[in-house]
Amino acid sequence: MPISVSLLSLCQALLISGNILLIAVSPLIGAALAPSATWSTAPVATQWLGLMCATIPASLIMARLGRRRGFILGNLTGLGGVAVAAQALIGASFGLFMLGTWLIGIGIGFGQLYRFAAVEAAPLALRDRAIGLVMGGGVLAAFFGPWLARVSRELTETPFLGSFLGLGVLYLVALVILLLTRLPPPEVTHGEGRPRPLGEIVCQPVFLVAVVSALIGYGVMNLAMTATPLAMAGAGFHFDHVATTIQWHVLAMFLPSFVTGHLTARFGPHRMIATGCLLLAACGLVAQIEAGVAGFYAALILLGLGWNFTFLPATGLLTEAYRPVEKARTQATNEFLVFTTVALTALLAGPLVNLLGWSLLNALLVPLALLPIALLIWQRLARRGQRPHISG
Repeated sequence: MPISVSLLSLCQALLISGNILLIAVSPLIGAALAPSATWSTAPVATQWLGLMCATIPASLIMARLGRRRGFILGNLTGLGGVAVAAQALIGASFGLFMLGTWLIGIGIGFGQLYRFAAVEAAPLALRDRAIGLVMGGGVLAAFFGPWLARVSRELTETPFLGSFLGLGVLYLVALVILLLTRLPPPEVTHGEGRPRPLGEIVCQPVFLVAVVSALIGYGVMNLAMTATPLAMAGAGFHFDHVATTIQWHVLAMFLPSFVTGHLTARFGPHRMIATGCLLLAACGLVAQIEAGVAGFYAALILLGLGWNFTFLPATGLLTEAYRPVEKARTQATNEFLVFTTVALTALLAGPLVNLLGWSLLNALLVPLALLPIALLIWQRLARRGQRPHISG
């Protein structure tokens, strides 16, 4: 595997470490600064909104300037967001804090394309494994992110200011790594020629399956995950329990990445996606059992596994939907649709968990998690119906 893929994996680990820190502290900061508990997850939503806003520009910028310059630009934007968020904490400004998380989200939006850069840097036969290796960087983040959240939250007199100072250090280290990373230029990765109309690309069955699977997998996961710190705090659990639960969740999200590529190559993306959907549904069912902190652990582990088995195979499947010259627009469309959904789930997590409670919220996610399976069944039946009938 090329060294550039390993460096991208390390950048992914730093990015996810920061994301875990934000998952653990942003809802609690929102609850402290917001005028109402209904808005407690608004900073998480603005982070995802920033990511959503970055999806289309990031892909188009990288098509023109290259992956490396695009990642550096996104990293610098994230650092600017960290500075704004830190100032907001000092001044106890809820609006300014949301601006900071929005800028951080833009930086994260650029970083979400690490997995596509890995595909370009690796031989075609190693496509799924390269995606898995980069996403596997989250294993390091599963340990480092919660640890950083615990040790940094009280480093300064201002609550959680130390968390954002630590986040800034992560982004600076990633910036140095990116400056040392060599990636193929855009004229090599994005090709030349006449692209098909975008409408023709998005109407392909392979595109629809890839996007719906990624959209449902990420949306269900993010809604339940974002609601978890609030649900656990409402149940009286200590912050350390919250951080540990998120740690196990993230470990379940990324540890399988080292084998997901092998499994996808062997069993196919459709079977992997169906397995992931069943795991997401199992999370919702486990959440119906009152089992204390162990119940949260079990549910979040299943949630992480379900995300991995839907999102990673969907990423590989998407690469079959476009030609090199169509890459930027197709990836941008995919990212926009997926992360618009994620932003909406983050915004809804606070109101829904306060209104419905943890168990009912998860129960409602079960049929939603099974939607990609229904799409796969429908497409299989449609293909059978299109086969020519041979009469004797």
